Amino acid sequence: MALLIGVLFAFLLPRKLTAQMLSPSGWVGDAVVTAATIIIITGCGGAFGKVLENSGISEVVAEHITTSANLSIFLPFIVAAALKTAQGSSTVAIIATAGIVAPLIESLGLAGPTARALIVVAIGAGSMVVSHVNDSYFWVVTQLSNMTVSQGYKLQTLGTLIEGGMAAVALWIITQIVL
Repeated sequence: MALLIGVLFAFLLPRKLTAQMLSPSGWVGDAVVTAATIIIITGCGGAFGKVLENSGISEVVAEHITTSANLSIFLPFIVAAALKTAQGSSTVAIIATAGIVAPLIESLGLAGPTARALIVVAIGAGSMVVSHVNDSYFWVVTQLSNMTVSQGYKLQTLGTLIEGGMAAVALWIITQIVL
């Protein structure tokens, strides 16, 4: 509702609305095109997450990983990081990981409200790991910074890897204190 109200107020900004402003090449058309991409990516991520949830992958993960290794808070981080690295979209990684991890919360021993908040942090941190050429964020950063692809790998990809690693360490420290 807040976004809809904001859009309606945006129409009050110009002194006079013209057909050009409302056309596909005007500011309204540009906004729709920009927003459509984000909405489509989010929708695809939600659909992919639901496919993963319906595929029974949560049961496979619960059966094999949670019993063989005590990953606890690191499982959401690892799943999000793997999905982000494989397909490039942080949004899709977040939504799909939430669909995979949600049924596992009890078996991971993370059912309390604080633990659930830390799961969200773990998923978010994992979704920022390893930005590379199949990630639109990689291209935005490298193009706006006038980097070559090689420089992008050295700086952007390495930087996000370090960012994710440090987030995992911080997450582990926090879990040691609050859980």
